[in-house]
Amino acid sequence: MNIVYLHSHDTGRYIQPYGHAIPTPALQNLAETGVVFRSAFCANPSCSPSRGALLTGQWAHSCGMFGLVNRGWSIHHPERLIMHTLRRAGYDTVMAGFQHVVKDLDEAGWSRVMPQEAGNEKAPAEELAASFLAESHDRPFFLDVGFGETHRRGAGFSAQPDGEVSTDPRFVRPPAPFPDSDDFRRDMGLFIDAARTLDQKMGRVLEAIDRNGWGDDTLVICTTDHGIAFPMMKCHLTDHGMGVMLILRGPAGYRGGKVVDGMVSHIDVFPTVCDLAGIERPDWLQGVSFDPLVQGETEEVRDEVFAEVNFHAAYEPQRAVRTRRWKYIRRYGCRDLPVMTNCDASITKSTLIDSGWRERPVPRERLYDTLFDPSETNNLADCPKAADTLRDMRARLDRWMASTGDPLVDHEVVPPDPGGVLNRPGDLSAADDPQYPV
Repeated sequence: MNIVYLHSHDTGRYIQPYGHAIPTPALQNLAETGVVFRSAFCANPSCSPSRGALLTGQWAHSCGMFGLVNRGWSIHHPERLIMHTLRRAGYDTVMAGFQHVVKDLDEAGWSRVMPQEAGNEKAPAEELAASFLAESHDRPFFLDVGFGETHRRGAGFSAQPDGEVSTDPRFVRPPAPFPDSDDFRRDMGLFIDAARTLDQKMGRVLEAIDRNGWGDDTLVICTTDHGIAFPMMKCHLTDHGMGVMLILRGPAGYRGGKVVDGMVSHIDVFPTVCDLAGIERPDWLQGVSFDPLVQGETEEVRDEVFAEVNFHAAYEPQRAVRTRRWKYIRRYGCRDLPVMTNCDASITKSTLIDSGWRERPVPRERLYDTLFDPSETNNLADCPKAADTLRDMRARLDRWMASTGDPLVDHEVVPPDPGGVLNRPGDLSAADDPQYPV
């Protein structure tokens, strides 16, 4: 079985298959011919830690991916990346596009790095991938294709597809946390244009799979690192930050437009791939296979998922546990206000700051009933009627942290990597004079 891993920056679940008015026909077709996971969550809503967790099958603090590669952090256990396991099993492991997990590509387990072969680190990922798929192959391959269209560039995103008209913001609905007003509609319109371009580029890879005859024997894994780059979404532990698209298509029952509601985590991808490819699972894996969900053997493989934040542009330690109904978020450290540097510049950010966002305290504990409060705005941590649930969710989080060796169990802070660069939590922008250490 070949594997094509398509991943994007900052897309969340904001694509057409998840019910949004965002035209992504290629991903809609993938969903209608594959399997859509409606309750998939990342393990850390920050770029490098999220990818590190998915590719090692471990929580971010367990694999040692605490911060951003572009700010000096790197995964502590690169030997646990899935590329090494697949390569030992006889796979060609090929990167087309970008990676955001290691400083040194030689540590990642790639047998080929196509941007290096092209002599251009910014060579279009979809063209590199299509070129690889047009080759003949006598061994199974793992092709990693990364895209950045929905990542902020300044205050905006990538433009709409070439030759197409940009989205009219008058007819756009802002993301769930924000009111329906002009500023928020304009910002979301920019995201929609980028999502359309992302879809077009991912579609070219999907077309190349079928055109070259790999469709029947190839497992496509399509996901993103975390929520979209809007305030209180990316780098936050509500579902706006943790919730991700996850669509698979391939042999062994991963076809037919199935929709799965059972909760899954990014760390469950690695053990699932091992099961489908007939590879022995490494002993460090902390995820579970979600294949029983796809085969209809059960409605749940998890009764809880976890996530964390450590370092992004600034230090903002947080932990969360989510059950089917409840979400509990705990904030560590001494800061009571939001951390502006962990939010990308945008129209939305500027509008909220002008309205007093920087002065709005963030509670130490938050408890949300996602059945009656799916946007997670009504904190029940101080509600007497929710006291038993709060105790249960606290205990779930404490057990997970202790059993996985979370450094916050025994230390007041998460130790930073040597050479990592951080902003002060009170800075307005990530561009403000970065400092080190914590």
